[in-house]
Amino acid sequence: ENRGALAEYASAGGTLTLRSSAQCPGIVSDVLADLLDMPEHLIRVVATDVGGGFGAKASLYPEEIAVCVMARRLGRPVKWIGDRREDLLATSHAWDEIVEAELGVAADGTIVGLRAEVRADVGAYSIYPWTAAIEPVQTISFLPGPYRVEHYRGRTRGIATCKAPMGPYRGVGRPPAVFVMEGLLDRAARRLGIDPTELRLRNFIRAEDFPYKSPSGIVWDRSSFTETMLCARGALGWEAARAEAARARASGRWVGVGVASYVELTGIGSAIPVSPGMPVPTGTEAATIRVDPSGMVTAVFGIASHGQGLETTLAQVVADEVGVPLASVRVVHGDTALSPYGTGTYASRSTVLAGGAGILAGRDVREKLLRIAAHLLEADPADLVVRDGRVAVRGLPDRHVTVRDVAKAAYGGVRHLPRGMEPGLEVTRFYDPYYGTASNATHMAVVEVDRGTFHVRILRYLVTEDCGRIINPLVVDGQVHGGVAQGVGAALLEEMVYDGEGQLLTGTLMDYLVPTASEVPAMEVHHVETPSPTALGGFRGMGEGGTIGAPAVLANAVSDALSDLGVEVNELPLSPERLFRLARRAGAA
Repeated sequence: ENRGALAEYASAGGTLTLRSSAQCPGIVSDVLADLLDMPEHLIRVVATDVGGGFGAKASLYPEEIAVCVMARRLGRPVKWIGDRREDLLATSHAWDEIVEAELGVAADGTIVGLRAEVRADVGAYSIYPWTAAIEPVQTISFLPGPYRVEHYRGRTRGIATCKAPMGPYRGVGRPPAVFVMEGLLDRAARRLGIDPTELRLRNFIRAEDFPYKSPSGIVWDRSSFTETMLCARGALGWEAARAEAARARASGRWVGVGVASYVELTGIGSAIPVSPGMPVPTGTEAATIRVDPSGMVTAVFGIASHGQGLETTLAQVVADEVGVPLASVRVVHGDTALSPYGTGTYASRSTVLAGGAGILAGRDVREKLLRIAAHLLEADPADLVVRDGRVAVRGLPDRHVTVRDVAKAAYGGVRHLPRGMEPGLEVTRFYDPYYGTASNATHMAVVEVDRGTFHVRILRYLVTEDCGRIINPLVVDGQVHGGVAQGVGAALLEEMVYDGEGQLLTGTLMDYLVPTASEVPAMEVHHVETPSPTALGGFRGMGEGGTIGAPAVLANAVSDALSDLGVEVNELPLSPERLFRLARRAGAA
């Protein structure tokens, strides 16, 4: 959906309420307090049921400030909804980068060095709070990927232009980085006559290397780079798919097979900023868990879900920790008046950070439940188990009380409680994973380029990913599918086109092409579960992964399809016109 905001000012109490399509209500509230010179407790930012954000709605835009100023000045509600052209023109852009890179590889396929320079169109001004550096710096930082690269020199530059500012978009710097690195590896494999998957396996960071510090300073915890590659290779039938593609090319068809692997830093804690120079801290999240006298559990988070399924996954985490049925948990999010402080949903962080806070708060609630239940049952808390809303003596299931009984006692006065315990059943906990944790995946694709139209058709698409301990497989698969769909758009269709005067030419969805159900392939998704050793619950973030791997794997598959022509893909999207020009340059069109 397009961006929008509705501001209301109540002069009686001096309170300002902003209902916005923002991903980060906590950050918006902070900034509005400074800009409007208002106490933060008088500002309420509500961002519920947002129809997708993908990073572009994680920034603060002038329109949100303007409606607040006008509402306070006029004493009337003020609403602004951007139309499609405004949204395409003024919402932050992404991935407009030129990367020059060289990869040094020994005769046996071992990587010996990497050199890269990134030039990024960062637009007219820095976007708050992420800064103009967020995309180009992350591209240069993540370029070495999941590989052992001992010698690396990277340089990045942001170039100011008259366009909208560059800002975060699903994947944030990783899609260009993976596109470059995986393309270089495929070229090296062709040059050396080594199977592309074998070349990667020889260079992956090994199990004994973890924790591994990359040449750009990123520390990777225990990850499954080799395992996801082997799983994907077996699931696709790599050798058979390559042989079939070769036979198709011999018969005159342009069929190719591609592979791409990546690693993603997720759940970033306070040790490093999401982007250099950020004016706000981003390393913690909080959860408040309250059990009311009826036994219902309310879990309140500072994150703001906008389609990720966090309401379901966080409810599962809380239900497991407290020991109640899933139906007994209600999740509240995206409202600064109700939630503990949090910065929002971005950077594949919400399950790791909000889930970690939920685990801590849930454990504390469970501990108090057990102490009260022990008092009611005249038992030792260590002898009790809580499951499915019942607290029973271990081995004596008939000797039990319900969570509702315990909750009533918690609010019924001190005579129902152990000596010295205060009434109530509510806990707030904050969680900081300090550094963060890594997710990784291998994508494989089989494509065919039509010799007449140069249209790319995806014949098969496979993902093997590792996001640690999986809470809800359906939610994970949904995130993979959605991410790949966006990656297909980036690889084949989506492009912001300006004329020589700086006027946007792709201001409607007739000109700016996005994938439909016809372009998004059926996907095979496989899972490798390696619980994170650094994050509570063993969780790893994974909301951006599909978008990170898809452009690279499709580019490599198209390069393989056109390999007999000597064509190498250097630029995205792979539009029919662009592929026609590549083929014509090679004398095949």
